[in-house]
Formats: sequence, C-alpha cells, structure tokens
Amino acid sequence: MEIRNVHLIDGTYELFRHYYALPSAVDANGTEVAAVRGVLASIRGLLGEGATHIAVATDHVIESFRNALWPGYKNGEGIDPKLLAQFPLLEQELDAAGIVVWPMIEFEADDALAAGAAAAAADPRVERVIVCTPDKDLAQCVRGARIVQLNRRTRTLFDEAGIVAKFGVAPASIPDYLALVGDAADGFPGLPGWGAKSTATVLARYRHLEAIPPDPSDWNLPVAQSVKLAEVLRRDRERAFLFRDLATLRTDIDLFDDVDRLRVRPSARFMAATESP
Repeated sequence: MEIRNVHLIDGTYELFRHYYALPSAVDANGTEVAAVRGVLASIRGLLGEGATHIAVATDHVIESFRNALWPGYKNGEGIDPKLLAQFPLLEQELDAAGIVVWPMIEFEADDALAAGAAAAAADPRVERVIVCTPDKDLAQCVRGARIVQLNRRTRTLFDEAGIVAKFGVAPASIPDYLALVGDAADGFPGLPGWGAKSTATVLARYRHLEAIPPDPSDWNLPVAQSVKLAEVLRRDRERAFLFRDLATLRTDIDLFDDVDRLRVRPSARFMAATESP
C-alpha cells in the first residue's frame, strides 16, 4: 500500500517553540506543562490534516558524542529547568498516544531525523518524507522532492531546489557550508572571514572542503578577499574538517525495520483532548 507522506518531527524544536510562545500552564501537581500541551495539540492538528505516519525525535539528553569533539558544542547549560523537565513528559505522552518517539541520548534528535528520513525514503511505498524542522543542518537530508524540509511555523516547504535557492549550495554541501560559516545554535564558530556569500560562491563550484584548491585564483571572488580566505583555510584546515564532522548528521542509527511501524493509530481520547497531559 502506498504511503503518501511520512512526517518526522523535531520534538526538541517544537518544545522550545511552544515553551516561549505559550503562557504558563500547570497541571494538578503544579508541574509546568504548557509546552507539552502545545506540541500535542500541534500533532493533533497534523493528524487532522490527514497525516498517517509520524515519528517525533527528542534530545532526551541535551549532550551528545559531539561534546567530546568540541568543548563549545551546545549543551543543557542555561536552559530553563521548567523546559527541560517537559522533555520526558512529552516522550511519555507521545508514547501513550500511540505516536513513535525517538528519545536520543548518545546521538541528537537531528541525527534521528536524518537516519529516519533516509530509512523511510528507501521504502518504495513512501511518496514523500517531510522533515519538520527549521534547523539548517537538516537541509543536508533533502533529496529532490522526495525528502523535503518543512518549517511548520511559517509553513515553508523546501525541496532540493529550494535549499539551493536559500543557501546557494546543494544539500550535500550543507555540512561543508556550516563548517565554514559556523552554526551559532550548535556552538561552533566556523572560520574567520568566511561569510555566507563567499562560502556559497566557493562551494557552489567545488562542493566539498577537500576539493577547494589552495590557489584561490579560480574561486570567483575578488582577488584580495580570496587571498585572505585562502590563508585562513590553510591555517585552520583541520578545524574546518572538525566543524564539518560536527555538522554532518548520522544516518547509520537503527530506528525501525518497517515504515509501517510509524503508522499512527491515535485513540479518540487523544484526538479529543484539549488539556492533556
């Protein structure tokens, strides 16, 4: 049976988004639950629009293997405890509702989304995989019009042509792009002087870091700028490769053996609820 869409949702982003968008709400025990309620309501809305196969990835532990590679990589420091406490609650509620949840510990939610997208797209019954997150590192997962990225807040959908239009590089070059420009959300700075435009210009031509020639005469940049950037790249070449490793999402995580396991069979109680948990 053909599966029109598989929706893979960034639960970490959704919790953050709803936590800062919604007024505080507590349950009978005095526990803050507004963000969880917001995410659950959002998923009910998605089901109401006809979604049939859904998985939600969360950062059950904010740190991952990447923290051992780069000391400045993102961690749980500074996150409101009232927000952090809602992660296990969301996971519990999703599981009770019959929705697949991937609580990540060694890896990140983004890795689960990447691995899940690759696995779902490998099933010929699946027409399209929709990765629901605005995070730019997930742009590397987009493939043609088969794996796409959706910002649910703005309802903006990006296929491969959309990623190229947005970043100036193909999805396969996104880790290289982030290695040079940096990713403040993930805590690594990129290389000095390498901005979005210069990086896109060079990578549109050479695609990956190792293919960029040391002689910048063919970089299609102003001479003075290209000479300066070439010096930075020579000096910080190993750091650039490290940052690319940080930005490269893992797709070798075993999450499911059959895409049918992602089919949602929500209870009438879940669909009718307005104040759960």
